[in-house]
Amino acid sequence: MAVIQFSQGIDEPKVPDIRLTRAPDGSTGTAVFTFEDPAALAQESTDEITGMYLIDDEGEIITREVKGKFYDGKARVIEARLIMRSPAEWDRFMRFMERYGKDNGLEFTKAN
Repeated sequence: MAVIQFSQGIDEPKVPDIRLTRAPDGSTGTAVFTFEDPAALAQESTDEITGMYLIDDEGEIITREVKGKFYDGKARVIEARLIMRSPAEWDRFMRFMERYGKDNGLEFTKAN
C-alpha cells in the first residue's frame, strides 16, 4: 500500500504528474508533484492542507513545500516539491514510488 495525503488520514485519490531531477553525481534530487483538480481542493472538502505525506509500509516521507494555483478565482492545482538531500533519501523515495506506481498504474519514462 502506498498513498499520498494532504491532510493526515485522508488519502488523495487523484494521481499526480511527477517530474524528477537528480544531480549528476546522485547526491541530491527533486520531485515535483502536480495535482490537477485534486479532491483536497474540492468545495465540499473542509480539511486543512498541512503538507504532502507519502505513506507506505516503510513509513512517511513529508514535505511542507506545497502551493496552490488558482485559475478564474478557484483553487485548481496543488504543486508540491520534495527535495532529497542524499542518495539514501533518493533510494527511499524511489521505493515509495515503485509501490505507488504499482498501486496506481504509473510507469517511469526517462527523459531523452
